[in-house]
Amino acid sequence: MAALITIKNFCDEYGISRSTAYRLRDRGEVPHVKIGRATRIRREVAEQWYQSLAESAAND
Repeated sequence: MAALITIKNFCDEYGISRSTAYRLRDRGEVPHVKIGRATRIRREVAEQWYQSLAESAAND
């Protein structure tokens, strides 16, 4: 089973604000799972998102 993290954990781990996390979620840049009212992000997806930032910075 995939590990899920909360929006707060996502923000803390990657140093982003809560509003940025929700913006990424709403744009579909960081896919999420809803469990009732709670939003969770697969850790694997969060790591892929972070890697994509590093790759795009390296290409600039």
